[in-house]
Order: sequence, then C-alpha cells, then structure tokens
Amino acid sequence: MLKEVLSWVEVIVIAVALAFFIDNVIIINATVPSGSMEKTIMTHSRVLGTRFAYWKSSPKRGDIVVFRYPIDDALGKNTHYIKRIIGLPGEKVEIKEGAVYIDGKKLEESYINGTWTVENDGFTFEVPEGEYLMLGDNRNNSNDARYWPSLAIREGLAANEKEAMQYAFVPKKKILGKAYICYWPFSDFGSLYSENRGKS
Repeated sequence: MLKEVLSWVEVIVIAVALAFFIDNVIIINATVPSGSMEKTIMTHSRVLGTRFAYWKSSPKRGDIVVFRYPIDDALGKNTHYIKRIIGLPGEKVEIKEGAVYIDGKKLEESYINGTWTVENDGFTFEVPEGEYLMLGDNRNNSNDARYWPSLAIREGLAANEKEAMQYAFVPKKKILGKAYICYWPFSDFGSLYSENRGKS
C-alpha cells in the first residue's frame, strides 16, 4: 500500500515539476485585460507564445511581446504588459501627426485600430542599444511608451524628463516571450500576425 502511494506521489511531483518547467521556461500564457491591442487582440482574450523565441535571435519590429512593465518593475512589482515592438536598438523614432517615423522614414502600420488621434504628435525617442520601444495597436487607448516617462516622474522614479526617458524603453532581458496565437475566445482563434487579423 505504501509503495503504491509513493508511486502516485512520484507521478504527481513529476507532473507538477513538468508543468512548472513548461509554463516558466517554454510557454508564455497571457490574458489581455484591456483594449490596448485591439483589434489585433481583443479585451480579455488569451494568447500563447514562447519564452525561448529570443534565446538565439533578436526581437524584430512588429513582434507582439509580453514583457515586464518598466514602471512597476522599477517599483518592485511584477506586472506584465503585451504590446508591439516599434523601435529597435539604436533607432530614432518620431511620432508626428498620427504617423511613426523610423530614422526619418514613415512606418506603414496596417494593424492600427482606427484613426489615431490621441497623443499622436510631438514625440521623439532615441532607442538605446539592447532596448526596445513598445506601442499598443489601439493608439487612442494604450498605456505605452508615450506615457511611461511622465508616469515615472509621477511615481518619483525620476526628477525630470531627461532622467525619465529611460522608462520609455524595455531591455531585451525584460522581454518574457513572443506571443503567437490567440486561443480564447475560440471565435478569435488564430495567428496574431494574420493579414486578416482584426478585419471585419
């Protein structure tokens, strides 16, 4: 009897360890609580991705990633955000009149949700080496890099705008994984990079 119980305990321990390993090393599973990525990812949708996507490669522009939110990370909180990579290391990113310019060249963004009218002008970001600039697809309702420096000052993490700019970027080591598919609700199931994503 004892031998049978120990056998079951061993199976349970192995299963739990395997599940922990998969969830913390292989797969990233995220629930999107807001509309910041609509219509690519709708509010309360669930997405899956891989944690090893960037072990041997660098993140690319257009990738949708899960990362540690810079403000909360600096405050010792473990908050995860999901956004799209817009600016790459060493690039100059400008936001002017509802358009994004990378090193002076306009970025074509077919995934933007509607007409961009909120905070759509007057931003310039010099992306540091090893770091990335993130924006939401729903630019009119997204807490993204445009707002993080101001929030850093409000939270007492920086004394001025120059000091606060570091919080506009996400270091590669803070990117937890690349999101690939939406699996819930089932009506939205599919690749996040499909050309038809978000189209009615």
